[in-house]
Amino acid sequence: MDIDEPAAADVSTTSQPEEMVAPEVDKKILEELEAMGFPTARATRALYYSGNASLEAAVNWVVEHENDPDIDEMPMVPVNSKVEAPKPSLTPEEMKQKAQELRERARKKKEEEEKKTEREKEKERIRIGKELLEAKRIEEDNERKRLMALRKAEKEEERRAREKIRQKLEEDKAERRRKLGLAPEDPATVKPSAPVVEEKKSMLPVRPATKQEQMRECLRSLKQSHKDDDAKVKRAFQTLLTYMGNVAKNPSEEKFRKIRLNNQTFQDRVGSLQGGIRFLELCGFEKIEGDEFLFLARDKVDMAVLNSAGSELTSAINNPFFGVL
Repeated sequence: MDIDEPAAADVSTTSQPEEMVAPEVDKKILEELEAMGFPTARATRALYYSGNASLEAAVNWVVEHENDPDIDEMPMVPVNSKVEAPKPSLTPEEMKQKAQELRERARKKKEEEEKKTEREKEKERIRIGKELLEAKRIEEDNERKRLMALRKAEKEEERRAREKIRQKLEEDKAERRRKLGLAPEDPATVKPSAPVVEEKKSMLPVRPATKQEQMRECLRSLKQSHKDDDAKVKRAFQTLLTYMGNVAKNPSEEKFRKIRLNNQTFQDRVGSLQGGIRFLELCGFEKIEGDEFLFLARDKVDMAVLNSAGSELTSAINNPFFGVL
């Protein structure tokens, strides 16, 4: 056994792979090659395989091997390896001319790459500019539609409020005549404008209420259910408007699209009021996790619905006649 152990050790030693390192080259010549525009790996390879003979020999090697597929790979050689310097096959004048050609080729290639990069940047700037203009146009168009819808809703609300007031005045007038012992006013003398309008409306085909009309009715119901506390109603409207605004401005932020139903602040401002949760559901919110949260999925965020909701809430807050009917 004492005789076999050294033999085994020799086998182990010879089976190990040789250590590979980057070759040592003349650093001064390497710097000159790099100053001429050659990559470090190519310059190192040229110096190593030209035997570190001279700058001209390295340039000569590059000229002869510039089409090699591994020309720009750093050579790896066994430790202490040496390579004999080959004899230059070009005259100094030819090597100088080749070096100049290589530098010129490298310069043109760099210019082409810079021009290509600049063209790509210009295309990207044009694309971004077009997208910004289109986004601005869409935003302005949506804003015009929102304002038109808001004005229309306000006019309708004012018309209904005036009609309500007119009917109330008629009732008060009839009541005063009754108390004074006067005969009821002759219906023929009463202006039939309002009944005629109602009669025409009743003849129109019935259509399903739009989502915006459902929102308006929901807000009207909320105000009528809590008509004795205007401050609470206004606070609920403003809170809902804040929810809509946050989602519209930050549709990707989940924190603006998820509401904990048992949150005390939410309950005080919206959740405990009749119609509050219903309004959020009309905007796309759904109950999840055992009815613990109201959640609006990212793919269900509809800017048109949010704009309609904002218009109805703004009208409800600013119109003094809202909810009179």
